[in-house]
Amino acid sequence: MLLRSLHFAGEEAPPFELKGSLFTLTVLHLFQLDRAAIERHLAEKIKQAPSFFNNTPVVIDLEGMADSPDGLDFNGLYELLRAHGMVPVGIRNGTPMQQAAARLAGLPVLPESRAANNDKKTERAEAAPMHSRIVNHPIRSGQQFYAPEGDLIVLGAVSAGAEVIADGNIHIYGVLRGRALAGVRGDAEARIFCQSLEAELVSIAGRYRISEQIESSDRSKAAQIHLVEDRLIIEHLNR
Repeated sequence: MLLRSLHFAGEEAPPFELKGSLFTLTVLHLFQLDRAAIERHLAEKIKQAPSFFNNTPVVIDLEGMADSPDGLDFNGLYELLRAHGMVPVGIRNGTPMQQAAARLAGLPVLPESRAANNDKKTERAEAAPMHSRIVNHPIRSGQQFYAPEGDLIVLGAVSAGAEVIADGNIHIYGVLRGRALAGVRGDAEARIFCQSLEAELVSIAGRYRISEQIESSDRSKAAQIHLVEDRLIIEHLNR
C-alpha cells in the first residue's frame, strides 16, 4: 500500500491537453488584388460595426482568385487585416502555388469549402438524415450550442453573449439576444425562427446582419430570418 501511494503521489498532471472544437470564423472571400480597393472596402465594413471586427479571426478564401496569373502578397494582406483589427488564421481553397506562398508567409492551409468540394464530385452522395438537437433550458451568456447535420431547437431564451449554431434551422421559443448562425455548412435554405428578435447577430449560410443593421421595426417581434437571392430577409411571424 505504501509503494502504491508513493507511485500515485509522484505522478504529474500533463501540462496541456489537445482537443478538437468548433469556432465561428469570419471568411474573407478575395476577388481582386487591388490593395487600395481592399482597404477602402474594409474600412467601410468596419465603420458599420466598429466593435464587431475587433480581434476577429479571419479565414482568407481564395476560390475567387483561382484564375489570377499574379502571385499574392500574403505578408502585405496579413499586415492590412491586422491594421484593421482582424486576425488572419489561415487560407482555404486556392491553387497549389497560392497555398505554398501562404505557408511561406506563416498562414496554414485549411480544408476547402463544401461548395468547392461538391464542384469536384461527379456524383452526389445521398443526403444524410437530419438530426435535431433540443435544448430545454435558457442559454446563458458565454455558452455555445451547436447542432451538427440538423436543426437546433431552444425551449427558452438565448442571452446576450451566447451563441447558437446549426447546420440546419434554428428555432428559439423565447427571446434571441445573442448570436444565431444557421446553415453554417452552406445551406442557403436554412432559417432562423424566434419569438422575439433582439439579436447581436443573425446569419444564414455566412450572410449575416449585426444588431446595428436590424431595423427598429423588426426588434422585439416574432420573426423568421432567411435568404432571398443571397440577401438576408427578416419577416414578422403572425402570433
